[in-house]
Amino acid sequence: MSMITSKAYLVGGGIGSLAAAAFMIRDGKLPGGHITILEASPLLGGSLDGAGDAERGYSLRGGRMLTTDNYECTWDLFKSIPSLNNESKTVFDETVEFNEKHQAHSMARLVDRRRAQVPVTSMGFSMQDRVELLKLSTADETALGASRITEWFSPEFFETEFWFMWSTTFAFQPWHSAVEFKRYLLRFMLEFSRIETLAGVKRTIYNQYDSLVLPLQTWLKAQGVHLITDCKVTDLEYQTVDDKFVVTGIHCLGRGKSMLITVNDDELVFMQNGSMTDASSLGSMTSAPAKLTKTDSGGWTLWEKLAHDRPEFGHPQVFNSCIAQSYWASFTVTLKDTAFFDQMSQFSGNLPGIGGLVTFKDSNWLMSIVLAFQPHFLNQPDDVQVFWGYSLFPDRIGNFVAKSMADCNGAEILQELCGHLRFDPETVAKANCIPCRMPYITSMFMPRLAGDRPLPVPYGSKNLAFISQFVEIPDDVVFTVEYSVRAAQMAVYELLGIERDIPAVTPHAESLKTKFEALLKSFK
Repeated sequence: MSMITSKAYLVGGGIGSLAAAAFMIRDGKLPGGHITILEASPLLGGSLDGAGDAERGYSLRGGRMLTTDNYECTWDLFKSIPSLNNESKTVFDETVEFNEKHQAHSMARLVDRRRAQVPVTSMGFSMQDRVELLKLSTADETALGASRITEWFSPEFFETEFWFMWSTTFAFQPWHSAVEFKRYLLRFMLEFSRIETLAGVKRTIYNQYDSLVLPLQTWLKAQGVHLITDCKVTDLEYQTVDDKFVVTGIHCLGRGKSMLITVNDDELVFMQNGSMTDASSLGSMTSAPAKLTKTDSGGWTLWEKLAHDRPEFGHPQVFNSCIAQSYWASFTVTLKDTAFFDQMSQFSGNLPGIGGLVTFKDSNWLMSIVLAFQPHFLNQPDDVQVFWGYSLFPDRIGNFVAKSMADCNGAEILQELCGHLRFDPETVAKANCIPCRMPYITSMFMPRLAGDRPLPVPYGSKNLAFISQFVEIPDDVVFTVEYSVRAAQMAVYELLGIERDIPAVTPHAESLKTKFEALLKSFK
C-alpha cells in the first residue's frame, strides 16, 4: 500500500458499499472499526432486498442473474465470506454446491396466447437479423454513441424468439442503449447458445438478501464495521486543494436529528451515486403501489448536487429524467397451499428451482414468472411457497384485466396471471400478492454518451469515490451484482493504493469455441 488512511465512510448500504468495506479490510488491512456505513433505510443491502413473513407476505423487488462463468469480482469477494449455514464453507462454496444439485434447465421458456410452449431451439432470425447483430456487435462504442437499440435493428427483430428471451432475461427495452445491448451480447456470449434453457444461470440457496447480503453483513459486523441505518446523508462539505476535490464533512439526518461528520485529510468517502430502486413502492392485495418519483425520496439529489457544473462527476439527468422509459413493475406471491406450484410443475415440466423465467410472450404486460427452489427465505415455513414475477410493459391494459398493471392491486395481477395460464382462481385462493413499482429500475440502460457516467474515482478527486451502477467500467455490464462489486474493488484499490490485481473481465467473446457455438445457434 502506498497510502494509509485512518477512517472510511460509505454513503449508502447497498452491495457496493458492503463489498468496498470487505475489500478495505481483506486487501487494504484497514481495521473494521475504522469503517462506517451510513444507510438511509432500516436495512442494508440496497436493491438486493428480501423481506416479510408468511403472515404479512414476502416481498422481493427483484433478483439479479448470477453466473459462475463471469462475475469475477463477486466470487473473488464471496470466496472470503463464510456461509451462515456452515462456517467451514464460504458463500461461493455453498452456491456452487447448490447449483450442482439443482442445475437449471428451463422447459417452458416462452408461452403463447394458446397456452402452448413456444419452440425455442431456433432463435427465429432472418438473414437480415444476423447481419444487423453482427454489425452492432462489432461497432465501436464511439460510433454507437447515444443511439437506441431500435436504431440498429429492423422491426422484425423485436418479434424473434431471441428478443423475447434475451429482453426478458436481462430486462432490455427496444429504446434502451445500443452500447449496453452490445456489451451484454459480448459479456454473455456464452449464454447466447443456451438462452432457451437458461442453463448458464446460477442461483443462490435463498433470495439474494439472505444468501449474499446477510452473510457479508454478518462478517463485516464481526470485523467491527459500524453499520448505521436510518441515517440519510443530505449533503457533503468539500473544498478544492491544489486542484483536487476534497470532501471535508458529511451532513446526516438520523432519527430526527441532524449531525455533521468531519472528514479529516487522511480519511476517505465512498458514495452511491444514483439508485435503480429509488422511489420504489409496494402495494397489497387491495391497493396498487403509489406512483412515486425521485422528488419523493431524494435518492438522486446528492449526486445531482455534486455533478452540477462538474462534468467529471457525470450527468445524472441522462438516467433519471424519463420514468416512462426506465420503469417496470414486479410482484411477489406468498402461497399457503401447493395448488399453484403443483399445476405449474405439471405445465412447465420443471420442478421449482430448475426452470427459469416463464414468459408469456403475447401478454400485453409482457409478464414473466419464476418459481425458485423452496424455501426462498430463511424464515419461510415448510407449508408456505413463494414465487416472483415481473412485467416490462406495466403501463398497458391487461389481456384479462381491463386496467394497466400500474393501476392493479395484487388480486388483479393474480387474475391476469391465471388468465394466461388458464388456471382456475382457486389455485391462488389463499395467495397474497404484493406488487412493486420501480420507476428507475432500468435507468442505467438509458442511452448515454461517454462521460455521462463518472469513473469510480473521478478525475480530480482526492478522497471521494463513487460506487454504483452509474459509474463507468469498460467492457462490463450494468444491472448486475458484479458491476457494483467491481466498482467497489476498483475504487478501494485506487484510493488505498492496493497493488493486488483486480480480476479481469473474462473475454468469452474472444473464444473461437464460444463464437462458433453462437454462430451455429443463430442459424438454427
